[in-house]
Amino acid sequence: MKKLVFATNNQHKTEEIRAALAGKYEVLNLEDIGCFVDIPETANTFEGNATLKSSYVVKHFNLDCFADDSGLEVEALNNEPGVYSARYSGSRDSLENIQMVLGKLEGNPNRKARFKTVISLMQNGQNHIFEGVIEGTIRTALSGSKGFGYDPVFQPDGYELTFAEMDLAEKNKISHRAIALNKMVAFLKEI
Repeated sequence: MKKLVFATNNQHKTEEIRAALAGKYEVLNLEDIGCFVDIPETANTFEGNATLKSSYVVKHFNLDCFADDSGLEVEALNNEPGVYSARYSGSRDSLENIQMVLGKLEGNPNRKARFKTVISLMQNGQNHIFEGVIEGTIRTALSGSKGFGYDPVFQPDGYELTFAEMDLAEKNKISHRAIALNKMVAFLKEI
């Protein structure tokens, strides 16, 4: 069975992909291959950061790899925080990042936003890109305690709940990450 590395240390994400590709690929994560380096994400696009991570594993471990990068893009903020979503306020504190977005949007009627994930799959020397986007709006106040990051203020279009109010299983069916992963899984099952 072919080996495929997911450039993550998140065990839950790893198990999800293992289940999706069962019987076709042996999915390993960074810990499984002995990679304990904090791979730099210095690009100014999601695609660039995902490619930096997948390329690092291919170069240093000689294994096919995929990596993702995700973030929130708010229309009225010129698509900020974008690739800086996790450290928008200068810290990795989710509440501080949310407060910064809400502060910049105060009084602005345009609350349109989207979550975006880009996956870079480096396989057989080629880079394949898969994108997932979910459109929504930014609420004026936090609501819900599930999820992480900007989930308490992001309400996906067509839903009355924020991501932080949804059950994880429900969120995972519609999320930007799920959309991108489903595209990659479909691609891998075809080859």
